[in-house]
Formats: sequence, C-alpha cells, structure tokens
Amino acid sequence: QVQLVESGGGSVQAGGSLRLSCAASGPTASSYYCMAWVRQAPGKGLEWVSTIGYGGASAAYSDSVKGRFTISRDNAKNTLYLQLNDLKTEDTAMYYCTREIYSRAPVEYRYRGQGTLVTVSS
Repeated sequence: QVQLVESGGGSVQAGGSLRLSCAASGPTASSYYCMAWVRQAPGKGLEWVSTIGYGGASAAYSDSVKGRFTISRDNAKNTLYLQLNDLKTEDTAMYYCTREIYSRAPVEYRYRGQGTLVTVSS
C-alpha cells in the first residue's frame, strides 16, 4: 500500500515562504515515478501545480506558480518537496502530493496524500 504524507503547511502573510514535504512509503515508494503537487482552493477543483521527473532533473510548473515555487526530491529519503516563495492570497489551498499523475487537466492520478493546508493572508 503506497502512502503519501504531506507536511509543512501553515498560515503566512503575503510575500512569505513555506516548504512543503511529502514522505512516501510502501512498494517502490517514489524513486521510480514522476511525482507532482496539486492543490485545491476553497470552493474550486483540483489544480495541477508542478511535476518532477523520477531523476529530479526535469520539472514543470503551472504558469500561476512559475518563478515562485520550486519542486525537488530526495529519492534516498523517498521525500518530495515544494518550496513556496512570494506567496499570494490566491495560493491559499490544500496542497496534495501525488504519484503517477497522468492528467494535468483535469487532474487525475493514481495515489494522493491527505494534504497540507496553506493559508496566505494579505
């Protein structure tokens, strides 16, 4: 059973920073798979945020976060990260770690964690 556990969310003011983590466990936890972050703002659907290749060398970002967020991974620790800088109020959302995301829009994936909440105030 694959498990993804996110942490690091919190409440910050606009312009602030947070670092999210996602610990993967279970069969071939994360090392051989692309991993991604998605988010869901209050009252809205899931939005793809960023994807990183299994080697960590390739990454992609949505236009809304490009230049502000950085995705990374440590395969030795089976951990995925998302550095959030210059946060805006519109970044307020539940952030989810996913494994084997196969569609960005609509967001579709095989595994997802329980999420960590990021709240950005003005």
